[in-house]
Parts: sequence; structure tokens; C-alpha cells
Amino acid sequence: MSRSERSPLLLAGLLAAAGVAHFAAPKQFDATIPKALPGSPRTWTYGSGAVELALAAGIALPRTRTAAARAAAAFFVGVFPANVQMAVDWQKRPQPYRTAALARLPLQLPLVLWARGVARAGEGR
Repeated sequence: MSRSERSPLLLAGLLAAAGVAHFAAPKQFDATIPKALPGSPRTWTYGSGAVELALAAGIALPRTRTAAARAAAAFFVGVFPANVQMAVDWQKRPQPYRTAALARLPLQLPLVLWARGVARAGEGR
């Protein structure tokens, strides 16, 4: 299997793992939900987990890959405020937690670019 064939499956796997984690350990995700959002943080946690699972399924299937990868890129942009909220809220936690929260911020850009690359590769099929 070539690298270009693995890339969508790896992205789908990453999204699926993240989606499952939202349901398996929701408390850690609840803490990242911006307080400005209406409703319960748990609702947002479960909702974003469900979106990640749906995106994973869409990217895994060649027929829906391009649209799902575009949606994943938009999703990665959309959850960036939660990562910022985490970095702000975790300033008083022990150093490893602060470092992890800050490290997540620049990681969003490669995720967006990866999803866009998967979408573009799907357009060429």
C-alpha cells in the first residue's frame, strides 16, 4: 500500500481513536469546552466525539472521502477554540500538563493541512 493510500486511512484512524476517547473518557474533554458555549460541556464532548466518528467513517470510504476530508479540515479549525481554552485553563496545572496543552495549539495546522491534502487527493481519483 502506497503512502497516498495509507494517508486517508491513518487520518480516519486518528479521528476514530479521538472519537472513541470522547466517549470512553469524557471528563478530560469536558474541561476543554469553552464556557461561552451554551449547554452542558458533556453534550459538546459527546457531540464532537460523534462528529469525529462520522468523519472517520467518511474518510475511510473512498466514495465519501473528499467531502469528509473537507469537513474534517473545517472541524479541526472549529475545535481550535477548545484547544485555546485548555491552554488558558491549564496554566496552573503541573508543567507536563501545561506543556501538553500548549503543544496542541500548533498541531492543529498540520491536521488541517493533512485533511485538505486527503481531500485534494480524492478529487484526483
